[in-house]
Order: sequence, then C-alpha cells, then structure tokens
Amino acid sequence: MNLHLAEIATVVGPGRHAVVLLDQAGWHLSHHLVVPANITLMPLPPKCPELNPVENLWQFMRDNWLSNRVFTSYDNLMDHCCYAWNTLIDQPWHIMSIGSRDWAHRF
Repeated sequence: MNLHLAEIATVVGPGRHAVVLLDQAGWHLSHHLVVPANITLMPLPPKCPELNPVENLWQFMRDNWLSNRVFTSYDNLMDHCCYAWNTLIDQPWHIMSIGSRDWAHRF
C-alpha cells in the first residue's frame, strides 16, 4: 500500500491534492502507512457496497466466472481469475452499468 500511495503521489500535479477513497481493509488504514503530503485518505463506512462499486464488480466476477468451481492448482486458479478479469474489461458496458449509481446523478 505504501508503494501504491507513493506511485499515486508522483502523478498528482504540482499544487494539486488527491483524495483516495478506500474501504477499511487493515492494510488501507495501517499505522505503518506512509501517506504522502499530497494525498488524503478517505475511508468509506464499513459494509456500504453502494459507496464502493468495485465490490459489485468483484461480486459480478464471482457470480459469472469464479464461483462454484474446484480449482485444481494455483495456476488453474490464476488462469480462471485472468480469464474473468479479461472478459470483464472487454465488456465496458457491464463495468459502467455495475458502477453506476442513480442517486449520484440527482444532485
């Protein structure tokens, strides 16, 4: 996570500031986290998938390509995950519809 934040900080323009929305996973809020001065972390409330659309994308991938399977090996698991991810990114309309929030457009 430290490396990820450092990478984000390098692309934030001079005089700009980034706000990074994140769930409350332990590594996102660790006391050992080094947050660059040009980034503010904004943790989302727990158990609020409506605020974190990526949770719905993971659920879509599980429902369509990854659940109810027995993986024969680590490589087999990775192959299925890569297939699911690549199939999803080839369908941007699914990503847009899953990530869309009607209530966000009412203001």
